[in-house]
Parts: sequence; structure tokens; C-alpha cells
Amino acid sequence: MTSGKEHDKSTKIWSIPFALLVGLLVDLQSGVISWAAFLTGGLWLSPDLDTNSLALKRWGILKYLWWPYQKIIPHRSIFSHGPFIGTALRVSYLLSMIMIFIFIIQPSEFSGLLDTAGFISKVVKQYQKDCLAVLLGLEASAWLHLIKDGDPMPQEWSKRSHK
Repeated sequence: MTSGKEHDKSTKIWSIPFALLVGLLVDLQSGVISWAAFLTGGLWLSPDLDTNSLALKRWGILKYLWWPYQKIIPHRSIFSHGPFIGTALRVSYLLSMIMIFIFIIQPSEFSGLLDTAGFISKVVKQYQKDCLAVLLGLEASAWLHLIKDGDPMPQEWSKRSHK
């Protein structure tokens, strides 16, 4: 199992060749976006947010946003370390927390949540290629994390395949 410092070092190193590859295959802008997303995914949206990790500590006082996630998601489960599922769950969780925060700020206006959901939908439709570059960067950093842990499949999948 790789330490948090090793995960961080690998994320920083591998973000560059990943961005260059995306930049060559798509375009420069997508390369830069995927580089930033790769770093964000590895350093702030790590599969280890369900533990007291370096990624969690980076959130500072906002690390408490992840407390429910930590209580619900078992470490190295399909929901934290599952390819595609883990990243989708962390991003969805974070977006949900943002929407809850907006609702708390504007409790009398349920439309604020709908406005936020509509805004996200508009951004995704208008900037499809950029959103894809973000998703690729986030997911690639998660795969790097899983590979560095030595087993890219969550514990549940590994147990099933060894029976």
C-alpha cells in the first residue's frame, strides 16, 4: 500500500505526461484542463477521502464536509476505490454538498437548488469537450491511485475473483 506522500508525488509526476497525451490527442486546451483535473483528483478528490488522509487534510476546515462520506463509505470498497464508480460518487457527493450549502443559504428559495442543477446542466451541454477533459483527468488520477495501491480492483472484487 502506497503512502499519502507517495500518492502525491506520483500524481504530480504523472499529471504532466497525461496532459501531454491528452493535448496531443485532442488539443492544447483539453490537455491543460485534464492536467488541472488530474492534480485536483489526485490531491483533493482522492479515493482516500474516506480516511484521515493528506487529501482530506488539504480541505482544511472544509474537511468536515466529508464526515458523512467517511461514515458511509468503507475504505477500499467499490464505492471509494471502484473504477469509475468511486470518482462518480465523490464528484456527485461534492456537488450534493454544494447544493445543500446553497439551500441552507437560501432556505426559502427551493428554486436555488433547481437553478444550480440547471446551471450545471447548461455548463455540461455548452462545454462538453472541456467537461470530458475534466472527467478524464479525475478518473485517470483515481486509476493511478489504485495502481499505486497495488490492486486496481476494490477489495470486494478481489475477494470474488480469488474464490
